[in-house]
Amino acid sequence: MDAKPRVLAVDDEDRNLRLMEAMLLPLDYEVALCRNGEEALDEVRKNPPDVVLLDIMMPGINGFEVARRLKTDEVTRLIPIVMVTSLKDVEDRVRGLEAGADDFLTKPVDKMELKARVASSLKVKAYNDYMVNYQKKLESEIAARTAQLRLAYARVQNASLDTIHRLSKAAEYKDEHTGDHIQRMSRYCVAIARQMGLSQKVLDSILYAAPMHDIGKIGIPDRILLKPRRLKPDEWTIMKRHTTIGAQILQGSDVGFIRLAEVIALTHHERWDGNGYPKGIAGNKIPLVGRITSVADVFDALTSRRPYKEPISVDESCSIIVEGRGIRFDPAVVDAFFSAMDEVLAVKDQFPDASRSRLVEMVGLTDDE
Repeated sequence: MDAKPRVLAVDDEDRNLRLMEAMLLPLDYEVALCRNGEEALDEVRKNPPDVVLLDIMMPGINGFEVARRLKTDEVTRLIPIVMVTSLKDVEDRVRGLEAGADDFLTKPVDKMELKARVASSLKVKAYNDYMVNYQKKLESEIAARTAQLRLAYARVQNASLDTIHRLSKAAEYKDEHTGDHIQRMSRYCVAIARQMGLSQKVLDSILYAAPMHDIGKIGIPDRILLKPRRLKPDEWTIMKRHTTIGAQILQGSDVGFIRLAEVIALTHHERWDGNGYPKGIAGNKIPLVGRITSVADVFDALTSRRPYKEPISVDESCSIIVEGRGIRFDPAVVDAFFSAMDEVLAVKDQFPDASRSRLVEMVGLTDDE
């Protein structure tokens, strides 16, 4: 059974309270009585009513102040307040409205008017309660849908990254790179980029784009790509085309990280001194992502097992990168690489070489180097 609507009557005169109680009880309302403002505020906090019938002229806290406090409290502000007063001046009614009164009753109270005012106030209260509950329900549904969308987006992101890794391995498998190389190298790039102050959005794009740095190797003939010895000059010329092939494969996309991958594929073998390939550009003319990928790719090649060499130590690899600072590599990228060394080593430990590689990893070194 639904609870009866609760009406709180507040008046400093006992006979007025009894009169309103006598008129309200037959209307099937639950009635509470308070004799001053302090008592009324305490009662509303303990047992919130559906309507407050509030006298204005009371000792202590008057009706205006009681209304003001109730309407400024987030918990009680939606409770309708009907001011019951003998004051008839317009100024007094305006003051009551400013304090938060929703309606007025004039003393002496007429039973039919009281019935109409309370019924009207209860409709307002019911509507307010409905809107509050509807808003809470809507917020709850929005929160649930948002959580679902975030989960779905995370799944799409993970699936996209997984797809990128698997497709990138199509090229890597031709020269027997492992998926661990892709995982390490892309995360090395992110670690360096983070130290250089790039935004999280850019870091995420690099994580997606860097695995495709050597995707152009899928277009290199197996007789060159799978050759277990150093390449001859004419073979090396063909091998270098993997940068432009990769860029051609990736060009024309509307997706941001694929456009970034195109830049990486084309420029990650350029050198700071201009002696790289395919365009021989130098310094800051090389896109930053290409300069970052260059350091990450070489470090992974140096510290990984290859068919023609065993891995060299991290210290030795770092020494080689230091020697290439300002020659092969952007000095600022090298500095960021060493600042990120803790993260780099953590990545290296997380994705160790799974097995011995059988084929050649090209990092831009010719037979003469």
